[in-house]
Amino acid sequence: MCVAAVAWDCHPELVLVAIANRDEFHARPTAALDRWPGDPRIIAGRDLRGGGTWLGVSESGHFALLTNFRDPGRVTEGRPSRGSVVTDLLRGREPAGIGAMNPLNVFHAQVGKARIITNHPEVREHGLGAGVHGISNGAFDTPWPKTRQLCDALAAWLHGDVADTGPLFTALRAETPRPDDPAPLHAPEPDYAPVFINNPEYGTRCSTLVTIARDGTGTMTERSFDAAAQPVAARTVYFRWPAV
Repeated sequence: MCVAAVAWDCHPELVLVAIANRDEFHARPTAALDRWPGDPRIIAGRDLRGGGTWLGVSESGHFALLTNFRDPGRVTEGRPSRGSVVTDLLRGREPAGIGAMNPLNVFHAQVGKARIITNHPEVREHGLGAGVHGISNGAFDTPWPKTRQLCDALAAWLHGDVADTGPLFTALRAETPRPDDPAPLHAPEPDYAPVFINNPEYGTRCSTLVTIARDGTGTMTERSFDAAAQPVAARTVYFRWPAV
């Protein structure tokens, strides 16, 4: 279960802002945010079991993040790792074999355009215009309450002091859903309803903030959490994206 909000091409100074939580089993081995050995243009964490990554940026001008589409009846062990989709996109390649993977959603941006890709119930994609877009573990056109909650926080921040990123990390740490948000059909179970999942076995492993200015300067910050939901590490990587 993961959730993200992305502001795409809707701010005079920033071409992209992404805030995201990665929810995963705490026992799953993971490498922290860094430039990748052998390909330092890619900045991302790494899934050391399945390979690939869930969110990253490349200095060749790509940004991508992936969430699993929650449909337990469609999940089959032994299928190709979904993390390879983000890796391919960051390297400028169209991902292969999406139809053979377990259900997924992908947000992909490159200079001048952005899109959503999914393989559930079939492989399809559509372009995105300027604005704030949310992505979680449900259908893109029926966002879950926590997705709307995170999008609203990002939209409000864009109208304030964008030099202060504190409110964005506060939004990512919300452990309580908004009480008056109506739940759509196929909403997550109550344990997975908050933006931040505090669970000792399966919960929020890290919060990530990506900002890319129109002059091409970019930052990615990752804050990691242990099984008790306590912060254990923080790292920021600076990069260059093609100017817009």
